[in-house]
Amino acid sequence: MTDDVANPQPSGAEAEVVGIARDLIRMDTSNFGDGSGPGERAAAEYVAASLDEVGIAATVYESDPGRASVIAHWGGGRGRDAHDGRAGRDGEGALLLHGHLDVVPAAAEDWQVDPFAGEIRDGYLWGRGAVDMKDFDAMLLAVVRERQRTGRVPDRPVVLCFTADEEAGGHRGAQVLVTDHADELAHCTEAVGEVGGFSTTVRGRRLYLVEAAEKGMAWMRLTARGTAGHGSMINRDNAVTRLAGAVARIGAHEWPVQLTPTMRTLLAAVGELAGVEATPENAERLVEEFGPAVRMLGATLRNIANPTMLGAGYKVNVIPTEATAHLDGRFLPGFEDDFFTTLRALCGDGVELDFITNQRPWETPYDGELVDAMTRSLLAEDPDAMVAPYLMSAGTDAKHFRSLGMASFGFAPLRLPEDLDFTGLFHGVDERVPTDALEFGVRVMDRFLDEI
Repeated sequence: MTDDVANPQPSGAEAEVVGIARDLIRMDTSNFGDGSGPGERAAAEYVAASLDEVGIAATVYESDPGRASVIAHWGGGRGRDAHDGRAGRDGEGALLLHGHLDVVPAAAEDWQVDPFAGEIRDGYLWGRGAVDMKDFDAMLLAVVRERQRTGRVPDRPVVLCFTADEEAGGHRGAQVLVTDHADELAHCTEAVGEVGGFSTTVRGRRLYLVEAAEKGMAWMRLTARGTAGHGSMINRDNAVTRLAGAVARIGAHEWPVQLTPTMRTLLAAVGELAGVEATPENAERLVEEFGPAVRMLGATLRNIANPTMLGAGYKVNVIPTEATAHLDGRFLPGFEDDFFTTLRALCGDGVELDFITNQRPWETPYDGELVDAMTRSLLAEDPDAMVAPYLMSAGTDAKHFRSLGMASFGFAPLRLPEDLDFTGLFHGVDERVPTDALEFGVRVMDRFLDEI
Protein backbone atom coordinates (compact mmCIF):
# COMPACT_ATOMS: atom_id res chain seq x y z
CA MET A 1 0.00 0.00 0.00
CA THR A 2 3.08 2.28 0.12
CA ASP A 3 6.12 2.97 -2.03
CA ASP A 4 9.34 1.20 -1.14
CA VAL A 5 11.86 3.40 0.67
CA ALA A 6 15.51 3.56 -0.21
CA ASN A 7 16.84 1.34 2.57
CA PRO A 8 15.58 -2.01 3.91
CA GLN A 9 13.19 -1.61 6.81
CA PRO A 10 12.81 -3.68 9.99
CA SER A 11 9.91 -6.06 10.26
CA GLY A 12 6.40 -5.40 11.58
CA ALA A 13 5.11 -1.91 12.27
CA GLU A 14 8.58 -0.42 11.80
CA ALA A 15 8.48 -1.65 8.22
CA GLU A 16 5.28 0.29 7.54
CA VAL A 17 5.59 3.53 9.44
CA VAL A 18 7.82 5.49 7.05
CA GLY A 19 5.77 4.42 4.05
CA ILE A 20 2.48 5.35 5.70
CA ALA A 21 3.85 8.75 6.74
CA ARG A 22 5.10 9.24 3.19
CA ASP A 23 1.69 8.39 1.72
CA LEU A 24 -0.04 10.86 4.04
CA ILE A 25 2.41 13.67 3.27
CA ARG A 26 1.77 13.16 -0.46
CA MET A 27 -1.92 13.94 0.14
CA ASP A 28 -2.15 17.72 0.19
CA THR A 29 -4.46 18.55 3.12
CA SER A 30 -3.49 22.22 3.41
CA ASN A 31 -5.77 24.19 5.69
CA PHE A 32 -5.88 27.91 4.82
CA GLY A 33 -8.22 28.70 7.68
CA ASP A 34 -10.93 30.21 5.48
CA GLY A 35 -12.73 27.07 4.35
CA SER A 36 -10.75 26.83 1.12
CA GLY A 37 -8.20 24.20 0.24
CA PRO A 38 -8.37 20.52 -0.67
CA GLY A 39 -9.76 19.30 2.65
CA GLU A 40 -8.94 16.06 4.44
CA ARG A 41 -11.30 13.65 2.66
CA ALA A 42 -8.61 11.72 0.73
CA ALA A 43 -6.48 11.26 3.84
CA ALA A 44 -9.50 10.25 5.89
CA GLU A 45 -10.44 7.60 3.34
CA TYR A 46 -6.84 6.34 3.35
CA VAL A 47 -6.90 6.02 7.15
CA ALA A 48 -10.28 4.28 7.13
CA ALA A 49 -9.14 1.84 4.44
CA SER A 50 -5.93 1.11 6.36
CA LEU A 51 -7.96 0.16 9.44
CA ASP A 52 -10.67 -1.69 7.53
CA GLU A 53 -7.97 -3.78 5.83
CA VAL A 54 -7.04 -5.38 9.15
CA GLY A 55 -10.60 -5.76 10.39
CA ILE A 56 -11.11 -2.54 12.36
CA ALA A 57 -14.32 -0.83 11.32
CA ALA A 58 -13.85 2.90 10.78
CA THR A 59 -16.42 5.64 10.22
CA VAL A 60 -15.74 8.82 8.24
CA TYR A 61 -17.62 11.92 9.44
CA GLU A 62 -17.80 14.89 7.07
CA SER A 63 -18.57 18.26 8.64
CA ASP A 64 -18.48 20.22 5.36
CA PRO A 65 -17.79 18.97 1.84
CA GLY A 66 -14.28 17.53 1.88
CA ARG A 67 -13.71 18.22 5.59
CA ALA A 68 -13.52 14.72 7.03
CA SER A 69 -12.59 13.02 10.31
CA VAL A 70 -12.31 9.32 11.18
CA ILE A 71 -13.33 7.39 14.30
CA ALA A 72 -12.71 3.71 14.98
CA HIS A 73 -13.22 1.57 18.10
CA TRP A 74 -10.64 -1.04 19.02
CA GLY A 75 -9.73 -3.24 21.95
CA GLY A 76 -11.75 -3.85 25.09
CA GLY A 77 -11.17 -7.60 25.09
CA ARG A 78 -13.13 -8.29 21.92
CA GLY A 79 -10.34 -9.08 19.49
CA ARG A 80 -11.30 -8.01 15.96
CA ASP A 81 -14.83 -6.97 16.89
CA ALA A 82 -16.10 -3.48 17.52
CA HIS A 83 -16.05 -1.92 20.98
CA ASP A 84 -19.04 -2.72 23.18
CA GLY A 85 -18.70 0.02 25.79
CA ARG A 86 -17.07 -2.07 28.53
CA ALA A 87 -14.29 -0.64 30.69
CA GLY A 88 -10.72 -1.90 30.63
CA ARG A 89 -9.03 -4.37 32.92
CA ASP A 90 -8.72 -1.92 35.83
CA GLY A 91 -12.19 -0.47 35.42
CA GLU A 92 -11.07 2.71 33.64
CA GLY A 93 -12.89 4.06 30.64
CA ALA A 94 -11.61 4.02 27.08
CA LEU A 95 -8.41 5.71 25.94
CA LEU A 96 -8.67 8.18 23.05
CA LEU A 97 -5.68 8.24 20.70
CA HIS A 98 -6.03 11.20 18.36
CA GLY A 99 -4.18 12.95 15.56
CA HIS A 100 -5.15 15.51 12.93
CA LEU A 101 -4.99 15.08 9.16
CA ASP A 102 -4.75 18.70 8.03
CA VAL A 103 -1.55 20.70 7.68
CA VAL A 104 -0.70 24.37 7.36
CA PRO A 105 0.06 25.58 3.82
CA ALA A 106 3.56 25.45 2.36
CA ALA A 107 5.12 27.68 -0.30
CA ALA A 108 7.09 25.27 -2.50
CA GLU A 109 9.49 27.97 -3.70
CA ASP A 110 10.82 28.36 -0.14
CA TRP A 111 11.66 24.68 0.32
CA GLN A 112 14.65 22.58 -0.71
CA VAL A 113 12.22 19.83 -1.76
CA ASP A 114 8.61 19.64 -2.92
CA PRO A 115 6.69 19.88 0.39
CA PHE A 116 4.15 17.30 -0.79
CA ALA A 117 6.51 14.80 -2.41
CA GLY A 118 7.39 12.83 0.71
CA GLU A 119 11.05 12.77 -0.27
CA ILE A 120 13.54 10.75 1.78
CA ARG A 121 16.96 12.36 1.97
CA ASP A 122 19.90 11.95 4.36
CA GLY A 123 17.92 9.80 6.78
CA TYR A 124 14.97 12.21 6.98
CA LEU A 125 11.44 12.12 5.61
CA TRP A 126 10.72 15.61 4.27
CA GLY A 127 7.37 17.27 3.74
CA ARG A 128 4.57 19.34 5.16
CA GLY A 129 3.14 17.38 8.08
CA ALA A 130 6.31 15.38 8.77
CA VAL A 131 6.27 16.63 12.38
CA ASP A 132 2.83 18.28 12.54
CA MET A 133 1.45 15.70 12.59
CA LYS A 134 1.32 12.99 9.97
CA ASP A 135 4.26 11.34 11.70
CA PHE A 136 2.08 10.45 14.68
CA ASP A 137 -0.85 9.49 12.46
CA ALA A 138 1.51 7.04 10.75
CA MET A 139 2.82 5.69 14.06
CA LEU A 140 -0.71 4.99 15.28
CA LEU A 141 -1.75 3.30 12.07
CA ALA A 142 1.41 1.19 11.84
CA VAL A 143 1.26 -0.01 15.45
CA VAL A 144 -2.48 -0.67 15.50
CA ARG A 145 -2.39 -2.53 12.18
CA GLU A 146 0.48 -4.76 13.32
CA ARG A 147 -1.10 -5.53 16.70
CA GLN A 148 -4.44 -6.27 15.07
CA ARG A 149 -2.82 -8.61 12.55
CA THR A 150 -0.98 -10.51 15.29
CA GLY A 151 -3.88 -10.63 17.74
CA ARG A 152 -2.28 -8.31 20.32
CA VAL A 153 -5.40 -6.27 20.98
CA PRO A 154 -5.43 -4.27 24.24
CA ASP A 155 -7.82 -5.23 27.01
CA ARG A 156 -8.64 -1.58 27.49
CA PRO A 157 -11.05 -0.05 24.96
CA VAL A 158 -9.31 2.36 22.60
CA VAL A 159 -10.89 4.98 20.35
CA LEU A 160 -8.80 5.96 17.33
CA CYS A 161 -9.59 9.43 16.04
CA PHE A 162 -8.10 11.32 13.08
CA THR A 163 -9.50 14.82 12.75
CA ALA A 164 -10.00 17.60 10.26
CA ASP A 165 -9.31 21.29 10.78
CA GLU A 166 -7.03 21.27 13.83
CA GLU A 167 -4.81 23.89 12.20
CA ALA A 168 -7.74 26.35 12.17
CA GLY A 169 -8.97 25.65 15.69
CA GLY A 170 -10.74 22.33 15.13
CA HIS A 171 -14.14 23.91 14.51
CA ARG A 172 -14.79 21.66 11.49
CA GLY A 173 -13.14 18.66 13.14
CA ALA A 174 -12.83 17.86 16.84
CA GLN A 175 -15.46 20.43 17.82
CA VAL A 176 -17.99 18.80 15.49
CA LEU A 177 -17.18 15.37 16.89
CA VAL A 178 -17.67 16.39 20.53
CA THR A 179 -20.83 18.35 19.69
CA ASP A 180 -22.58 16.12 17.15
CA HIS A 181 -21.04 12.69 17.78
CA ALA A 182 -20.35 12.73 21.51
CA ASP A 183 -21.76 9.21 21.82
CA GLU A 184 -18.67 7.95 19.97
CA LEU A 185 -16.43 9.46 22.67
CA ALA A 186 -18.58 9.40 25.80
CA HIS A 187 -16.82 6.38 27.34
CA CYS A 188 -13.32 7.94 26.97
CA THR A 189 -11.73 9.08 30.22
CA GLU A 190 -8.20 9.82 28.99
CA ALA A 191 -6.75 11.15 25.74
CA VAL A 192 -3.31 11.08 24.14
CA GLY A 193 -2.46 13.29 21.17
CA GLU A 194 0.28 15.42 19.64
CA VAL A 195 3.27 17.57 20.63
CA GLY A 196 4.83 15.50 23.38
CA GLY A 197 7.16 12.58 23.91
CA PHE A 198 9.90 14.11 21.75
CA SER A 199 13.46 14.38 23.04
CA THR A 200 15.55 17.43 23.77
CA THR A 201 19.12 17.37 25.03
CA VAL A 202 20.15 19.24 28.17
CA ARG A 203 23.81 19.12 29.20
CA GLY A 204 24.35 15.95 27.21
CA ARG A 205 21.32 14.13 28.66
CA ARG A 206 18.23 13.31 26.60
CA LEU A 207 15.06 14.63 28.21
CA TYR A 208 11.69 13.59 26.79
CA LEU A 209 8.91 16.15 27.17
CA VAL A 210 5.33 14.96 27.70
CA GLU A 211 2.66 17.61 27.17
CA ALA A 212 0.57 17.94 30.34
CA ALA A 213 -0.85 21.44 29.86
CA GLU A 214 -1.69 24.07 27.24
CA LYS A 215 -2.01 27.81 27.38
CA GLY A 216 -5.38 29.29 26.63
CA MET A 217 -5.89 31.17 23.39
CA ALA A 218 -7.81 34.42 22.98
CA TRP A 219 -7.96 36.14 19.62
CA MET A 220 -9.33 39.60 20.33
CA ARG A 221 -10.44 42.73 18.54
CA LEU A 222 -9.82 46.20 19.98
CA THR A 223 -12.05 49.02 18.79
CA ALA A 224 -11.59 52.72 19.47
CA ARG A 225 -14.14 55.32 18.36
CA GLY A 226 -13.75 59.04 18.11
CA THR A 227 -14.87 62.12 16.25
CA ALA A 228 -14.35 62.23 12.50
CA GLY A 229 -12.88 65.36 10.99
CA HIS A 230 -10.43 67.07 8.66
CA GLY A 231 -6.82 65.98 9.03
CA SER A 232 -5.64 69.62 9.09
CA MET A 233 -7.55 70.53 12.24
CA ILE A 234 -7.04 69.97 15.97
CA ASN A 235 -8.78 66.79 17.10
CA ARG A 236 -8.52 65.63 20.69
CA ASP A 237 -10.94 62.76 20.14
CA ASN A 238 -8.91 60.83 17.56
CA ALA A 239 -9.76 57.10 17.38
CA VAL A 240 -6.40 56.25 15.76
CA THR A 241 -4.44 57.99 18.53
CA ARG A 242 -6.48 56.28 21.23
CA LEU A 243 -6.07 52.85 19.65
CA ALA A 244 -2.36 53.37 18.97
CA GLY A 245 -1.79 54.14 22.64
CA ALA A 246 -3.50 50.91 23.68
CA VAL A 247 -1.57 48.83 21.15
CA ALA A 248 1.74 50.38 22.22
CA ARG A 249 1.05 49.71 25.91
CA ILE A 250 0.07 46.10 25.26
CA GLY A 251 3.03 45.43 22.97
CA ALA A 252 5.52 46.90 25.46
CA HIS A 253 4.09 45.27 28.58
CA GLU A 254 6.47 42.96 30.43
CA TRP A 255 4.39 40.06 31.70
CA PRO A 256 5.82 38.51 34.89
CA VAL A 257 7.08 34.95 35.18
CA GLN A 258 4.29 32.77 36.62
CA LEU A 259 4.98 29.06 37.05
CA THR A 260 2.28 26.40 36.81
CA PRO A 261 2.70 22.98 38.49
CA THR A 262 3.74 21.45 35.16
CA MET A 263 6.53 23.95 34.59
CA ARG A 264 7.71 23.69 38.20
CA THR A 265 8.17 19.96 37.63
CA LEU A 266 10.02 20.48 34.34
CA LEU A 267 12.30 23.18 35.72
CA ALA A 268 13.10 21.01 38.74
CA ALA A 269 14.33 18.31 36.32
CA VAL A 270 16.44 20.85 34.41
CA GLY A 271 17.75 22.27 37.68
CA GLU A 272 18.84 18.78 38.68
CA LEU A 273 20.89 18.51 35.50
CA ALA A 274 22.27 22.03 35.91
CA GLY A 275 23.08 21.54 39.60
CA VAL A 276 20.87 24.38 40.85
CA GLU A 277 17.52 24.68 42.57
CA ALA A 278 14.79 25.89 40.21
CA THR A 279 13.07 29.13 41.24
CA PRO A 280 10.92 31.72 39.47
CA GLU A 281 13.96 34.00 39.50
CA ASN A 282 16.17 31.62 37.51
CA ALA A 283 13.37 30.07 35.40
CA GLU A 284 14.31 31.94 32.23
CA ARG A 285 17.97 30.94 32.57
CA LEU A 286 17.02 27.30 33.07
CA VAL A 287 14.78 27.31 30.00
CA GLU A 288 17.74 28.54 27.96
CA GLU A 289 19.31 25.12 28.64
CA PHE A 290 16.96 23.78 25.94
CA GLY A 291 18.76 25.66 23.18
CA PRO A 292 16.56 26.42 20.13
CA ALA A 293 13.52 24.94 21.93
CA VAL A 294 13.55 28.03 24.14
CA ARG A 295 11.40 29.77 21.51
CA MET A 296 8.51 27.48 22.53
CA LEU A 297 9.32 26.71 26.16
CA GLY A 298 10.20 30.31 26.97
CA ALA A 299 6.65 31.29 26.06
CA THR A 300 5.27 28.97 28.75
CA LEU A 301 6.68 30.99 31.65
CA ARG A 302 4.33 33.95 31.30
CA ASN A 303 1.16 35.24 29.68
CA ILE A 304 1.64 36.81 26.24
CA ALA A 305 -0.41 39.27 24.17
CA ASN A 306 0.86 40.29 20.75
CA PRO A 307 -0.77 42.93 18.53
CA THR A 308 -0.99 41.41 15.05
CA MET A 309 -3.28 43.56 12.86
CA LEU A 310 -4.23 47.24 12.55
CA GLY A 311 -6.99 48.94 10.57
CA ALA A 312 -8.27 52.52 10.30
CA GLY A 313 -9.26 55.23 7.89
CA TYR A 314 -9.86 55.54 4.16
CA LYS A 315 -8.05 58.79 3.16
CA VAL A 316 -4.95 60.51 4.43
CA ASN A 317 -6.64 63.82 5.23
CA VAL A 318 -9.72 62.34 6.93
CA ILE A 319 -9.64 61.47 10.65
CA PRO A 320 -11.78 58.32 10.88
CA THR A 321 -14.55 57.60 13.34
CA GLU A 322 -13.21 54.11 14.17
CA ALA A 323 -9.91 52.26 14.43
CA THR A 324 -9.38 48.55 15.13
CA ALA A 325 -6.58 46.21 16.11
CA HIS A 326 -6.32 42.48 16.62
CA LEU A 327 -4.44 40.70 19.38
CA ASP A 328 -3.23 37.13 19.81
CA GLY A 329 -3.34 36.38 23.52
CA ARG A 330 -1.99 33.18 25.13
CA PHE A 331 -2.55 32.75 28.86
CA LEU A 332 -1.44 30.26 31.48
CA PRO A 333 -3.75 27.82 33.27
CA GLY A 334 -4.61 29.27 36.65
CA PHE A 335 -3.76 32.82 35.63
CA GLU A 336 -6.67 33.66 33.33
CA ASP A 337 -8.20 36.35 35.58
CA ASP A 338 -4.88 38.12 35.97
CA PHE A 339 -4.36 38.08 32.20
CA PHE A 340 -7.68 39.65 31.25
CA THR A 341 -7.67 42.14 34.14
CA THR A 342 -4.24 43.38 33.09
CA LEU A 343 -5.18 43.48 29.42
CA ARG A 344 -8.29 45.59 30.01
CA ALA A 345 -6.27 48.01 32.13
CA LEU A 346 -3.69 48.33 29.34
CA CYS A 347 -6.44 49.11 26.83
CA GLY A 348 -7.47 52.15 28.80
CA ASP A 349 -10.62 54.23 28.52
CA GLY A 350 -12.46 54.37 25.23
CA VAL A 351 -11.13 51.10 23.81
CA GLU A 352 -13.51 48.15 23.60
CA LEU A 353 -12.29 44.56 23.70
CA ASP A 354 -14.26 41.66 22.25
CA PHE A 355 -13.39 38.08 21.39
CA ILE A 356 -13.03 36.37 18.04
CA THR A 357 -12.26 33.14 19.88
CA ASN A 358 -11.57 32.40 23.52
CA GLN A 359 -10.37 28.89 24.36
CA ARG A 360 -9.57 27.96 27.92
CA PRO A 361 -6.17 26.64 29.02
CA TRP A 362 -5.85 23.25 30.65
CA GLU A 363 -3.50 21.35 32.91
CA THR A 364 -3.55 17.64 33.78
CA PRO A 365 -1.86 16.45 36.99
CA TYR A 366 1.33 14.66 36.02
CA ASP A 367 0.80 11.42 37.88
CA GLY A 368 -1.17 8.18 37.67
CA GLU A 369 -1.03 4.99 35.65
CA LEU A 370 -1.05 6.62 32.20
CA VAL A 371 1.94 8.81 33.08
CA ASP A 372 3.73 5.74 34.43
CA ALA A 373 2.97 3.87 31.19
CA MET A 374 4.40 6.67 29.03
CA THR A 375 7.52 6.90 31.20
CA ARG A 376 8.17 3.16 31.25
CA SER A 377 7.68 2.80 27.49
CA LEU A 378 10.16 5.60 26.76
CA LEU A 379 12.79 4.43 29.22
CA ALA A 380 12.55 0.85 27.97
CA GLU A 381 13.83 2.13 24.60
CA ASP A 382 16.16 4.82 25.98
CA PRO A 383 17.19 3.76 29.52
CA ASP A 384 19.60 6.63 30.23
CA ALA A 385 17.08 9.36 29.41
CA MET A 386 14.82 11.44 31.66
CA VAL A 387 11.09 12.13 31.23
CA ALA A 388 9.28 15.26 32.42
CA PRO A 389 6.08 17.20 31.66
CA TYR A 390 5.89 20.53 29.90
CA LEU A 391 3.31 23.19 29.09
CA MET A 392 2.53 23.75 25.41
CA SER A 393 2.56 27.37 24.25
CA ALA A 394 0.06 26.79 21.42
CA GLY A 395 -3.13 24.73 21.23
CA THR A 396 -4.27 21.31 20.02
CA ASP A 397 -7.50 19.34 19.66
CA ALA A 398 -7.12 18.38 23.32
CA LYS A 399 -9.05 21.53 24.25
CA HIS A 400 -12.14 20.13 22.54
CA PHE A 401 -11.83 16.59 23.85
CA ARG A 402 -11.32 17.84 27.39
CA SER A 403 -14.79 19.39 27.24
CA LEU A 404 -16.06 15.81 27.58
CA GLY A 405 -14.11 15.36 30.80
CA MET A 406 -11.00 13.57 29.51
CA ALA A 407 -7.59 13.92 31.13
CA SER A 408 -5.21 14.76 28.29
CA PHE A 409 -1.56 14.38 27.39
CA GLY A 410 0.62 14.95 24.34
CA PHE A 411 2.72 11.87 23.60
CA ALA A 412 4.05 11.33 20.07
CA PRO A 413 7.44 9.79 20.92
CA LEU A 414 10.49 10.70 18.84
CA ARG A 415 14.18 10.30 19.69
CA LEU A 416 15.85 13.21 17.94
CA PRO A 417 19.41 14.27 17.13
CA GLU A 418 20.82 16.86 19.50
CA ASP A 419 21.56 19.28 16.65
CA LEU A 420 18.06 19.23 15.13
CA ASP A 421 16.03 22.41 15.73
CA PHE A 422 12.85 20.39 16.10
CA THR A 423 10.50 23.05 17.44
CA GLY A 424 11.51 25.32 14.55
CA LEU A 425 10.13 22.75 12.09
CA PHE A 426 6.53 23.15 13.31
CA HIS A 427 4.88 25.20 10.53
CA GLY A 428 8.39 25.91 9.26
CA VAL A 429 10.21 25.58 5.95
CA ASP A 430 11.87 22.21 5.17
CA GLU A 431 9.80 20.34 7.74
CA ARG A 432 11.27 16.86 8.20
CA VAL A 433 11.56 13.99 10.65
CA PRO A 434 14.31 11.36 11.01
CA THR A 435 13.13 8.01 9.69
CA ASP A 436 14.76 6.23 12.63
CA ALA A 437 12.78 8.51 14.97
CA LEU A 438 9.56 7.22 13.39
CA GLU A 439 10.75 3.65 13.96
CA PHE A 440 11.65 4.54 17.56
CA GLY A 441 8.18 6.02 18.03
CA VAL A 442 6.54 2.84 16.77
CA ARG A 443 8.49 0.76 19.28
CA VAL A 444 7.58 3.08 22.15
CA MET A 445 3.90 3.21 21.18
CA ASP A 446 3.81 -0.59 20.94
CA ARG A 447 5.18 -0.83 24.50
CA PHE A 448 2.75 1.87 25.64
CA LEU A 449 -0.22 -0.12 24.38
CA ASP A 450 1.04 -3.09 26.41
CA GLU A 451 0.99 -0.86 29.50
CA ILE A 452 -2.43 0.77 29.24
